Amino acid sequence: MFLDYSELLNALDSGAGAKITIHNRKVNKEEFEKALLLPKKEDGLDSFRDEYNEMLLSKATETNNRVIQDRYITITAAKRNIDEARAYFTRIGTDLVTHLSQLSSVGKSLDLQQRLQLLRDFFKGEEPEAFPFDLKEQMKLGHSFKDWLCPDSMEFQPDCFRIDHRWGRVLYLRSYASYIKDSMICELCDLGKSLMLSIDILPVPTDEAVREIQNKLLGVDTNAANWQRKQNANQNFSAVLPYDIEQQRKETKEMLEDLTNRDQRMMFGLVTLVHLADSKEQLDSDTETILTTARKHLCQMSTLRWQQKDGLDTVLPYGLRKIEAVRTLTTESTAVLIPFRTQEILQSGGIYYGQNAVSGNMIIADRRKLLNGNSFRLGISGSGKSFSAKEEIVNIALSTNDDILILDPESEFRFLVKALGGETIPISAASNTHINALDMDRAYGDERNPLIEKSEFILSLFEQLIGAGNVSAKEKSILDRCTYNIYREYMARGYTGQPPTLLDLYRSLLKQPEPEAGELALSAELFITGSLNTFAHQTNVDTKARIISYDIRELGEQLMPIGMLVTLDAIFNRVIQNWKKGKTTWVFADEFYLLFRYEYSAEFFYRLWKRIRKYNGLVTGLTQNVEELLRSDTARLMLANSEFLVLLNQSATDREELAKLLNISETQLGYITNVSAGCGLIRCAGNIVPFENSFPQNTKLYRLMTTKPDEALRETYPMKQSDSC
Repeated sequence: MFLDYSELLNALDSGAGAKITIHNRKVNKEEFEKALLLPKKEDGLDSFRDEYNEMLLSKATETNNRVIQDRYITITAAKRNIDEARAYFTRIGTDLVTHLSQLSSVGKSLDLQQRLQLLRDFFKGEEPEAFPFDLKEQMKLGHSFKDWLCPDSMEFQPDCFRIDHRWGRVLYLRSYASYIKDSMICELCDLGKSLMLSIDILPVPTDEAVREIQNKLLGVDTNAANWQRKQNANQNFSAVLPYDIEQQRKETKEMLEDLTNRDQRMMFGLVTLVHLADSKEQLDSDTETILTTARKHLCQMSTLRWQQKDGLDTVLPYGLRKIEAVRTLTTESTAVLIPFRTQEILQSGGIYYGQNAVSGNMIIADRRKLLNGNSFRLGISGSGKSFSAKEEIVNIALSTNDDILILDPESEFRFLVKALGGETIPISAASNTHINALDMDRAYGDERNPLIEKSEFILSLFEQLIGAGNVSAKEKSILDRCTYNIYREYMARGYTGQPPTLLDLYRSLLKQPEPEAGELALSAELFITGSLNTFAHQTNVDTKARIISYDIRELGEQLMPIGMLVTLDAIFNRVIQNWKKGKTTWVFADEFYLLFRYEYSAEFFYRLWKRIRKYNGLVTGLTQNVEELLRSDTARLMLANSEFLVLLNQSATDREELAKLLNISETQLGYITNVSAGCGLIRCAGNIVPFENSFPQNTKLYRLMTTKPDEALRETYPMKQSDSC
């Protein structure tokens, strides 16, 4: 990252100046809480919202999330006319965005409104806008844009200034240490106060820089020769050059070597900082904190005396430089003043996923804004996968109207689903709940004739029974004919009343004259009239519930392929129906590796992974058997193409595979090696951020989400009369 940032600095034009600005701006408390907290809906779930909001507020007080940090690059160039300037800024803007993308950052050009808003945020602070700004309307009225953003009063004193009721002070970096850590600038800006720090960079043309260094080296050599001549004249032939001259020669040669052979450039640098406070006492205290932080890095920040106005003009992102205190630097020396320390994920309207393990800031991501919102949660048993997924489900259920569908092979979600007002559908041969495999309504399918879609489903069903590729063309024709026969009356009624069942299909097959029809009926008899006929009855559960958990724990080995087929068909068609209504659907599949044991379910999820984004849906896969999952080339493609990944504690073999597949560095691997539950890495749109996540244990939500045997809610059964004392 440091080398990529150095390349960005090297790409700056010699004829232009650059100003990198970090702006800490306070967010209005009410606006902050409105954006963060879940609003109450009086739907019986507000007690859960109270617990969740209390947790969010406790996390927010531990971080600086009420202070938003923005970073700007201001380019200043002298051109002959406006057309040349526009063409130049278009080109340089594209170059900067390209270099920033190599740093896994996103850059965009600010428009007029955004530039004026930036200045208003500084001068007006948290003062609300009296009216929305419209430049054309202001020009019609003969008003200046300055009336909208300028403070009512500004008063400059020798070592500080006052803007309305706030106090401010401009400092500059007077002396630099010979060695500076790359975290210094970030530590100066982590004060949690309103401040603005600017780094002015003036690139020097390389030929001029080399000529200047060569002249300086010539001067140093001349001084050394003159000193030696004097010593020789005094008969002191064994004299050694003084340390200062030798050091000058060494540093000058190193500088020349950097410029000619190490792809370094000479730059003039200047660091200025302005911070604001509500009182003079608080201002002095904050100033001392900043000076102490600089001294910790063996640097010295100083207050600008009688130059506060010029300093303010310099530090603000106007592109001006009114202070003559520049320091000669190379590219690497300038890059040490890097304006960021860690990647952050803070997307408006997103879901809370934990706290950044480096900065402590909250991680808020909106998967709906990514190129695709598909996600995996990977980790060994006990690492917190299910808890993390349940926390996401809780946030979705309490803050949105989206539908949530869960494929639950371990019966882990039933308590949570019930508490959130959802429906758990246990699917097994012995269960009293049934899902009709032939359920169909007018919205069934993907914008095509519902009957065609259902006919394809029935063909897939019999391929599962007989074997893929073993259904002949004649048998397919018979199945298609019977499908039309059993749905004819149902469609004629306008898809009202009870739809047909597999039993109706079985009877229709027996009525056909071809012997193949009888063989088809016989092959399906076990699942229609036999002991595994759970999908041959009318549906007797609420399949229209907003939150549905399909509990497939008790599906036997024989019923599993058919059960997966019917369940996945129901899930996909719910996604399609919601898409037609303009509704988002979230699909969660626990123990994801199980799905790749069966050809149909593996192929279904592979197609779903690629297509669900078009249908306003998002899929999440959870698994602890990462190594088994990675054996499938299909699963590896799905994993590599997922924009959002939560990596928790991993085994040694899994870490190596994931590092190769996702390009995870050695340092980042430390965050998924022998860590506590709920800690790991989040990969969001290519950015990899270490995180930690904890939830208050004295809450009902925690007991609903945890999977620890001694803390989780347990199923209670009524006592039989024979069991009583």
